[in-house]
Amino acid sequence: MRIAVGLSTAPEARQAGAEAAAHALDQLAGETLSLAVLLTSRAYTDEASAVLAGVHQSVRVPALVGCVAQSVVAGRREMENEPSVALWLASGLPAAAETFQLECIRTTTGGLLAGHRFDQAVGDFHLLLSDPYSFPIDVLLEHLNADLPGTVVMGGLVSGMQGPAGSRLFRDREVVASGAVGVRLPGLRGVPIVSQGCRPIGYPYIVTGARGALITELGGRPPSERLREIVTVLPPDQLELLTHGLQIGIVVDEHLAAPGQGDFLIRGILGADPSSGAIEVGEVVEVGTTVQFQVRDAVGADKDLRAALVQASSDLPGRPAGALLFTCNGRGRRMFGVADHDAATIDDLLGGIPLAGFSAAGEIGPIAGRNALHGFTASIALFVE
Repeated sequence: MRIAVGLSTAPEARQAGAEAAAHALDQLAGETLSLAVLLTSRAYTDEASAVLAGVHQSVRVPALVGCVAQSVVAGRREMENEPSVALWLASGLPAAAETFQLECIRTTTGGLLAGHRFDQAVGDFHLLLSDPYSFPIDVLLEHLNADLPGTVVMGGLVSGMQGPAGSRLFRDREVVASGAVGVRLPGLRGVPIVSQGCRPIGYPYIVTGARGALITELGGRPPSERLREIVTVLPPDQLELLTHGLQIGIVVDEHLAAPGQGDFLIRGILGADPSSGAIEVGEVVEVGTTVQFQVRDAVGADKDLRAALVQASSDLPGRPAGALLFTCNGRGRRMFGVADHDAATIDDLLGGIPLAGFSAAGEIGPIAGRNALHGFTASIALFVE
């Protein structure tokens, strides 16, 4: 298996697609191509078809998926404020890549997910790119976890749109504006890495009162009281982190005696009721669940990413052939204050492997053996030669 990445910043859409494809193809001269992942910045939203046509003008590839995103990653660069097209090419896959498109069909009793049947017999690796407005990714992930354990999904929610109907997703030779696109990679070993951008503060608490996504009690007391207890003993530097937004972490594995950074599913706190002290979070939480308040922390996020990459590198059976990065659009300069943090860190610690990706409005990746939608993470699909 070999992987290459091509990049173009040409202002004209078709030229940008053709250039990115030609640059990637030069690195795989003579190879039989298996899969392409096309990622473009939102400067090309209205000309997404032209970018795709330019790619197909330069390369013949049997399977292609991709999207228009807020920003694009190529190599050790994260192009946050400039037009850019990246093409990730792979050759030598163990079996043919199978692209698909998913749609949610609304019914009187809920909805149906149509377009692809996930194989119950094998735990295949999948890449998935989803429109956050028209596709219920949480429903799909819940179904896979409950009914098809072992199926691995990685990817992200598309962040390049300017509202509903603004998404642009690529599948083979088509551009679609809703649903989700993906690719099944049978027989391929993808190594998932999910690095958190938040760290816990205070103590973990058992949820003793909850109604859906509303938490009414933590350890027998209102959540607002628990938070005040934490805030009164925080040092000044940690108090400052609270101004960047408070999150809640839901422990994924309840068997952990002392959960720490990386053991939580991070969700935002959407609101609070001053009269009752209850909080609303971005996930249904059951009584008996362990949770802990979290803060976004650049230093902790850097340490966590480095530790995850070092651990993955030591566990690999061979040299990494390349990777795809799905990094939160709240990271980058917004979190770290410098450009290219995640991409450059991966490049430094994994030896300059071919890397492409995009900034996502939610990152998809497994944690504790379960597929999940994350926030503020760097989710990396690492592929081994």
